[in-house]
Amino acid sequence: MMTVLAMGVLVYAFVHWNDWLLVSIEWQKSLHQSMSYLLQRVADNARQAGLTLVALSFAYGVLHALGPGHGKVVITTYLATHPSRLRSSVRLTLAASLLQGLVAIALVSGVLGVLQLSTRDLHLSSFWLEKASYALVIFLGAVLCWRALNKIRLMRRSSVKSGLHISAIKPLERHHQHSANCGCGHKHVANDREIATATTWRTQLAVVTAMGMRPCSGAILVLLFSKVIGVYLWGVLAAMAMAAGTALTISGIAFLVHIARKIVERWAIQRGRSFSPYWRLALMLAGGVLLILIGLLMYQSAVLTGMGSGRVFGR
Repeated sequence: MMTVLAMGVLVYAFVHWNDWLLVSIEWQKSLHQSMSYLLQRVADNARQAGLTLVALSFAYGVLHALGPGHGKVVITTYLATHPSRLRSSVRLTLAASLLQGLVAIALVSGVLGVLQLSTRDLHLSSFWLEKASYALVIFLGAVLCWRALNKIRLMRRSSVKSGLHISAIKPLERHHQHSANCGCGHKHVANDREIATATTWRTQLAVVTAMGMRPCSGAILVLLFSKVIGVYLWGVLAAMAMAAGTALTISGIAFLVHIARKIVERWAIQRGRSFSPYWRLALMLAGGVLLILIGLLMYQSAVLTGMGSGRVFGR
């Protein structure tokens, strides 16, 4: 029953995704205007206007994450090609969204507050952070491709039959038994948790960094405007509320990907079918190629905005 319900939700979301996206864009415009108005009122009525600003910023983050972006491509590709628990998947999305908000705050605070540079330098720094995040997407795709090809090579090498055949091995000690409640201290079989955490922390760090290094444009605008009118602390709170809203949407997408993977695996088990290890590695290889292509496309199409010119080194 739950499988059918989950499948229905997935199909409904896929069919109506474009409609939701158009509606979310209109709502984002309205929310952005409301946030600008509330930032101006924070100086007069900090408590009421500030709390309303944080709430609207959270809603803006939820809607903004529905739009196209490389973060959703990265997390869906990673979850589809790596067996992981739902809890660890949600942790990845929370860490990436938190990093995105912190990068925006650090960027505006460092460029405008510490270094006392102009908004032109702010847009320039944001541009190169965006380019760096796309380069990390390309790097992550290359890592997935290399791991898939390396595992395929090792599997093909191990499948070659050797000339040595062992028919039976007699135990040296008859009393040394391994039952279900064995207490000998030996490690016989890896459990599900150890298999799920077999992926290295470096890969997860690359996923979080690739998703979170690009600062949110909406957060930068709110921080910039709050810095100009002298209510920067409320701008910081609004940026973190946006990050929380983004985390909620991306976590929902990660949940759908996790459910879709479980549905496919359960469908195969119920029909007595098993996935060949080569199919899993082929999926990982395809995911890596997809990340490389999308990373290259976004890297080449990144545009320097807010500067009046497309030249990067204009000085």
